[in-house]
Amino acid sequence: MITGLDFIGIPSTDAERSRAFYVDTLGLRPDDSARFEFWVGETCFGIWEPERQGRPFAPQSNAHLALHVDDIEAARAELESRGVDFVGDTFDTGVCHMALFQDPDGNDLMLHHRHTPRD
Repeated sequence: MITGLDFIGIPSTDAERSRAFYVDTLGLRPDDSARFEFWVGETCFGIWEPERQGRPFAPQSNAHLALHVDDIEAARAELESRGVDFVGDTFDTGVCHMALFQDPDGNDLMLHHRHTPRD
């Protein structure tokens, strides 16, 4: 019945600020035909402002979007140089490395690199 994931909605209180963070700071590819959509590989991120639809704003928490990088320490250092604050140290789960951070609205994100091959 379900055949894919069409997009991920990112709640924001300021869509322009969020767009700048995701496109300029993180370097995600903006969509050619939608100002508040951008791409991570084949996954579309769509910024939306819940308050404009009469809903309360609440950041996405405890469901970290795992953004793949080939070299987690190099990516982290680059983002730190662009002003991104990480939560704690990069850690190793035994399967992957993770480095947690948030966007300007407090949405949980992570840099992720799987170092153990899948069977």
